[in-house]
Amino acid sequence: MTTRRGFIKKTFLLAGSLPFLNKINLLYGNGKGTTKPLVLSTWSFGIPANAEAWKILNSGGRALDAVEAGVRVPEGDPNVNSVGYGGLPDRDGHVTLDACIMDDNYNCGSVAFLEDIMHPVSVARAVMEKTPHIMLVGEGAQQFALKNGYIKENLLTPESEKKWKEWLKKSEYKPWEKENHDTIGMIAIDSAGNLSGACTTSGLKYKMHGRVGDSPIIGAALYVNNDVGAATATGVGEEVIRISGSHTVVELMSGGMSPYEACKSAVERIIRINNNKAKEIQVGFIAINKSGEYGAYAIQGDFEYAVYSVSEKNVLKKSNSFY
Repeated sequence: MTTRRGFIKKTFLLAGSLPFLNKINLLYGNGKGTTKPLVLSTWSFGIPANAEAWKILNSGGRALDAVEAGVRVPEGDPNVNSVGYGGLPDRDGHVTLDACIMDDNYNCGSVAFLEDIMHPVSVARAVMEKTPHIMLVGEGAQQFALKNGYIKENLLTPESEKKWKEWLKKSEYKPWEKENHDTIGMIAIDSAGNLSGACTTSGLKYKMHGRVGDSPIIGAALYVNNDVGAATATGVGEEVIRISGSHTVVELMSGGMSPYEACKSAVERIIRINNNKAKEIQVGFIAINKSGEYGAYAIQGDFEYAVYSVSEKNVLKKSNSFY
């Protein structure tokens, strides 16, 4: 298990070789103040995503608009191999995308197994706002996107295609590896005290064609109860689905737990279900409550999440973890 001392030592070593870390500040901890507005997102690519979301939040904008704008950043970044454009394909060479979004009034939208469309989170929002449904999948989701002004684009970059072809030589499938983060989840509370969230992914690399994880499933990867709080998940989606992870976190907060305690309890539930196999997977949760308090917890110690508020200007934090 990574110790606090060991992590701090590693941080200082990294700071010497990576000057940009001076602007990021790797930290342990959980937010205990009442801060609004506030945005949280998973992994280091949450830093540029948060910066975009903050433009909206800091000008008094709505959390829903902020989370959509924020996660579109990694969706369109060819250097992010687990979200959107540049995402690593399934074992048949297809980049398939999943996303969902939810606002402060229980409105939500979702797309799954979507191909050739750059920004699935915006398609998910269109499903929420323009249809009587919550989820569209596959060919139907693509048809809907095209009718709403989106265009087909090849999302398999040369770099991702090269990695996939190299993988085919042995075809060894590992659902969780440290570089296989597979999701950006973002949750925010705006100046008016309203919450929203979004989650988007290209899924586990080299998955079976047709596999869909937790990322487009409301209540699994994402849940918002504007009277209580919001939560989102990352990691092996099958394990998040088993416990309706983000809904579980929000319900635990409604019972009086802090965001940190609720995330920790949900992770411990996954560990109990998996017994000794838990060391082979990663799941992490981040959460915000109505007061602007936030927290995070994960199975493995490599989970990082980004925070942007008036007092914490886009810092990258290391979550507490079971292992």
